[in-house]
Amino acid sequence: THHAAPALHWTDLDGAPATLAQWRGRPVLLNYWASWCGPCLKELPDLQRFSHAQAPLPNGVHVVGVALDDVAAARALRDQLQLTYPQLVESDGPPGTAAAFGNRIGTLPFSVLIDPHGNVLQVHNGPLHPADLARWAAAAGVAP
Repeated sequence: THHAAPALHWTDLDGAPATLAQWRGRPVLLNYWASWCGPCLKELPDLQRFSHAQAPLPNGVHVVGVALDDVAAARALRDQLQLTYPQLVESDGPPGTAAAFGNRIGTLPFSVLIDPHGNVLQVHNGPLHPADLARWAAAAGVAP
């Protein structure tokens, strides 16, 4: 899977532009979700805990959510679940930029692990569980 991640552009939930390159230098876990996706709703609290644990580590994994949803629904869910990691939005819905990582039919949730140099390390269809997240952190070179 080790190939360069494409140069992608989004907006955050406040309308500010965001690119994948802005997180270069740390591993990034991109997580595609939607408010209408049941498995996504179960996974998001685990991602929040993982993000909180990784944030203080010097080379910790930077979690970034990509909501394939409308801004209002994504904002409401972010606030309800108290998600503190960055949330980007693609209002045109699945597959969106997930197609660039091989998810052409837009299955959700869908996650991508990118190394600090911008190379794709892992892709995963379906929810990530805490044990998966620990494996991904190890794959990204983060000590437990």
